[in-house]
Amino acid sequence: MSSTLEELKEKILVLNTQLWENKKTWPQIQQWLDNFTGQVSTREGEQLHALYLLSHFLYFGSREIRELLRSLFQDLVLYPILSEIRVKMANGTSLDSFKQAVTNELQNTRFLGVGNPSESGCHLLYFFRQENQLPKDLFCETHKIFQRGTGGARSAREPTVTRYVFIDDLCGSGTQAEGYSRDLIEEINNLAPNAKTYYFPLFATFGGLDHVRRNTKFSGVDTVFELDQSYKLFARESRVLADLPSDLDQPTFEKMVSHYGELLCPGDGLGFENGQLMLGFHHNTPDNTLPIFWYSETSGPKWTPIFRRYPKIY
Repeated sequence: MSSTLEELKEKILVLNTQLWENKKTWPQIQQWLDNFTGQVSTREGEQLHALYLLSHFLYFGSREIRELLRSLFQDLVLYPILSEIRVKMANGTSLDSFKQAVTNELQNTRFLGVGNPSESGCHLLYFFRQENQLPKDLFCETHKIFQRGTGGARSAREPTVTRYVFIDDLCGSGTQAEGYSRDLIEEINNLAPNAKTYYFPLFATFGGLDHVRRNTKFSGVDTVFELDQSYKLFARESRVLADLPSDLDQPTFEKMVSHYGELLCPGDGLGFENGQLMLGFHHNTPDNTLPIFWYSETSGPKWTPIFRRYPKIY
């Protein structure tokens, strides 16, 4: 057994214990490695390269997701509210008055998930409410933003609401957030012109954030964890392929990942919209991540995933 293989196995066993919530036994990992059968290199060489990729996979478990949800509320919602109130209120304002102003702002805020109630954005709201100790009346579904009057005209159901905050797990390319928000945000802007709308994914690529900012009408777009170019596997700045061990090489990575990825997801072999990510969450793995990690379609090629993705069913 090569020293690189020994080091990778040891690292992965530590990752499983410390970060992967003890979900990946070595037999499961070996089943995943057995997908790599030597179609572009030797079987042993491919599996060593695959194991190296696995040792750099970014997995965020339940504990980490909850912590990020606390950061989202504090950094992107609460602190800006505090800052706005400080600017508006005169010097010498009592602490009680300041606290009441903060309470009023939060009472006029509504938190929503991106997508329908079965999707990940809405799934996160339950933990978001728990971690930030927020009352459930600050949360609503998109269809409850509006109401129809007796003449059929639509209006804002809660005219006092001044802030709609949309939460998501990942903004990859930004196209999904654009499509979801296109009609909804425009209608909010028309029917509740005094309300601001915000899009806050836990994770986002730089390109995805830029796309949403340029192509939607959200009042503000921000994230807790921004993924720069170095998180893309084959980017020039790739943090994964820098300083490779001597028995691994980038051309093999490129051939292997592209070959198997295209077999699994033709046209998106490096992830949706060329995502090239190696990222997964406790609740799911995004399609912007390399398919070799998550593919499990029963109607396609036989493949055993290591971090399975549960796709949307249309």
